[in-house]
Amino acid sequence: MSMEPLVVFIATPLEPEQVARIRSVAPNRVEVIAEPDLWPPQRYVADHKGVDGFRRTAEQEARWRAHLGRAEVLWDFAPNGPDGAGGMALAPQVKWVQTTSAGVGLLVKQLGFQDSDLLVTTASGVHAGPLAEFVFLALLVHVKELGRLKDEQRGRRWERYCGDELAGKTLGVIGAGRTCAQVLAIGRAFGMRVIAGVRTAGADRAAKLGADAVYPPARLHELLGEADAVVLAAPHTAETENMIDAAAFGAMKDGVVFINIGRGRTVDEAALVEALRSGKIGFAGLDVAAVEPLPVASPLWDMPNVLICPHSASTVGRENERITDIFCHNLRCYLDGRRDAMRNVLDKARMY
Repeated sequence: MSMEPLVVFIATPLEPEQVARIRSVAPNRVEVIAEPDLWPPQRYVADHKGVDGFRRTAEQEARWRAHLGRAEVLWDFAPNGPDGAGGMALAPQVKWVQTTSAGVGLLVKQLGFQDSDLLVTTASGVHAGPLAEFVFLALLVHVKELGRLKDEQRGRRWERYCGDELAGKTLGVIGAGRTCAQVLAIGRAFGMRVIAGVRTAGADRAAKLGADAVYPPARLHELLGEADAVVLAAPHTAETENMIDAAAFGAMKDGVVFINIGRGRTVDEAALVEALRSGKIGFAGLDVAAVEPLPVASPLWDMPNVLICPHSASTVGRENERITDIFCHNLRCYLDGRRDAMRNVLDKARMY
C-alpha cells in the first residue's frame, strides 16, 4: 500500500537553491511545489511580498488554487488576491505554516487562527544579527556625530573637538528574544551597562540574556529612567500596543537615544514626535512605523535627529538561507512525529 507524499507548497518567493535544500530533506516522502511564475517578481533579495499589482493569468490562478488545495504544509501564509479574497481560505488541508517573519502573532489572530490547531513556526532569531547591527549603526551615528563630520568635510574645515563614547553608558532593551540578547552582547562589548525589560524577571532570566539587570513590566519606567539609550525590540500584542507613550517618554533621560526595531504600533507616534521636537529624545533610529509605508506627510521624515529605515534593517542576503535551516530541521521533526523538537513554534495565545 503506497503512502501519499506530504505536500509542501512554497507560497512566496524563494531562491531555487533553497527550494532544492527543502526537496533534499526527504525526496521520497515529500512533494515540494515551487513554481516561480505564480509568485510576484521580487523587488530585492529575500523579498517575500514582491511587486505591487501582480496579477496571475487564469491558467496560473487555476494552478495556484490547485496547489493550495492539496498542501498540508506552507512556506509562508498564502497572501490574499488583489480583491482581498482567496489566500488561506483556499488551503483547507494546511496543518503547518512556516513563516518568514518573527512577529506574526497579530497576523495569525487577524487570519482567525489564534484558537485553531494550525501549527505555526516563525523566523525568530534569523534577524537578530542584522537588527543588532542597525541598533549600533544608529547609536554610533549619534554618539560619533556623523552628521557634524560630514558637514565639516563638505566645508573643508579641520577643527578638532571633544566627542563622546558608548563605554560607561547604560543600554536598555525592551524585549526578551534573541534580538534582545544580541543587542545586549554587543553593548557589553562596547563597555556599556546593559539592562532589559522582560515579561518575567529574575536572576536566571538576566543570566540567560546576559543582562546586568532585568525589569518586569511594572518597573518599565524605572528602566527607562536609567537608560542613556533605549532599544525597543518587542512584538506587537494587546499588551504592548502603545506601551511607549507620553508618560514613558517623560520617564526617560533628557537627550536619550531611542531606537525601535520591533513594531511601530508599540509606540504612540504623536508622543514620539513631540519628544523629538522638545529634545527629550536626542536622536531616534526607526526601522518601523505605526503605519507602513510611513506616510509622506509624517513630520518624522524631515526631523534632523531621526534616522529612518523602511522596515529593512532585518533583511540581508542570507535571510532565506537561515529560514530554510529552520524549516528543514522542522520538516524532519514533522515527518518523524517529533513536534516537541520543532523550533520557533508560535505561542498563539501570547502571540509570540
